[in-house]
Amino acid sequence: MALQFTTSYLEDSVTLFRYYKTLADKAMAQVSDEQLAAVLDGEMNSIAVVVKHMAGNMRSRWTDFLTADGEKPDRDRDAEFTTPPATRDALLATWEEGWRALFGALEPLSEADTSRTVKIRGEDHSVMQAINRQIAHYAYHVGQIVFLAKHLKASDWRSLSVPRGQSAAFTERVQSGRASQR
Repeated sequence: MALQFTTSYLEDSVTLFRYYKTLADKAMAQVSDEQLAAVLDGEMNSIAVVVKHMAGNMRSRWTDFLTADGEKPDRDRDAEFTTPPATRDALLATWEEGWRALFGALEPLSEADTSRTVKIRGEDHSVMQAINRQIAHYAYHVGQIVFLAKHLKASDWRSLSVPRGQSAAFTERVQSGRASQR
């Protein structure tokens, strides 16, 4: 599907969030249950831990987005980096819950809302700044998920973007409207 041209900040933001979610979903679909919990070394997080952290962040940031501080008092961020849910199904349920909170908060907003003020850890942010902060944060972690999945799958990895040696064909599909860069 071709990129949908828009000048709407909110529409484009929601599209970006959906794009990053899709990348992570497709990466996680390629790995085994065991690989979801694999770590490369003692300082690395597994895919499952990154997912648990992202879901905790989403729940905190997007629940009561316009009316409550984005760092909820009941959030235990440090615990997000410990034992993840025991099964793929439980992990994905947590993941989906986080995304439901995000889209439930963003989809009703109007462009006028982007200049409203929200707080994150007591600091004032415009709604636009808060959204940008989370786009950057989630893109960072989705990159980790994709990197780990690609590493773990090695030669069995199925590319999520432009496969090596296929740039010209991909560009032709984008230019003809049969593909999108997102």
